[in-house]
Amino acid sequence: MSLNLGRTSFGNPANTGNVLTREATEELFNSWVLNPKLKTHMQQVAWLMKCWADEKVNLDEAGQWKWEMAGLLHDADWDQWPDLHCKKIIEELEQRNIDPEIIRAIASHGHLHFGVEPVTQMDKMLYAFDELSGLIHAYSLMRPGGYEGMEIKGIKKRLKEKSFAANVSREDINDACERAGIQLDDLLAFIIPRQAGISSRVL
Repeated sequence: MSLNLGRTSFGNPANTGNVLTREATEELFNSWVLNPKLKTHMQQVAWLMKCWADEKVNLDEAGQWKWEMAGLLHDADWDQWPDLHCKKIIEELEQRNIDPEIIRAIASHGHLHFGVEPVTQMDKMLYAFDELSGLIHAYSLMRPGGYEGMEIKGIKKRLKEKSFAANVSREDINDACERAGIQLDDLLAFIIPRQAGISSRVL
C-alpha cells in the first residue's frame, strides 16, 4: 500500500494566516481520533511544537497556535482511515481553507511515506518531534518513575536496542536531526522536561 500523496503543493496561498479555532480543532480531533494512545501521542507532539515555536522561534500566540495545530492534527486520519493517511486530513484542511504552511507540515512529517520533503522549520520540527516523542514516551512507560529522573543517556541506550520501540525509525530520527541542524542530545534535552509536563494532559 502506497501512501505517496503524488503532489508537493498544498492549500491556497490566499488562505495564509487562516486557522481553525481551538474549539473546531478539538472537535475534529475528538471525532476523528478514537484511540487514547494515539490521542496522547498527538497531544504531546502538539505541545512540543507550541513550546518550540514560543521558546526557539519567538512566535506570538497566533504563530504558536499554527505550530500546535499542525502537531495536534498530523495523525488525525491514521486511526480510522490508515489507508488514506495523510490524504484525508490534508483534503479536510484544504476544504476548510486552512493556511498552506500548516497543511504542508502535516504532509511532510513522513517524507519517505508521503513523498513530501520537510523544508520549512515547522516541517522539520514536526518530523523530528513525531519520532522522538513516541520513543521517549515509550521509555517513560517502562520506568518506575516515568519521566522523573529521566536522562538522555538512558534514552540513547534504548535507541541502540532495535527491539525497543521497534516501530520508531532510528534512521528517521537521525535524518530529522540532520535536516533541522540540531544535535540529538540537544533535542532530547528540550523534549524530556516539556513532554513530562504534558504527559497527562487531555482535551
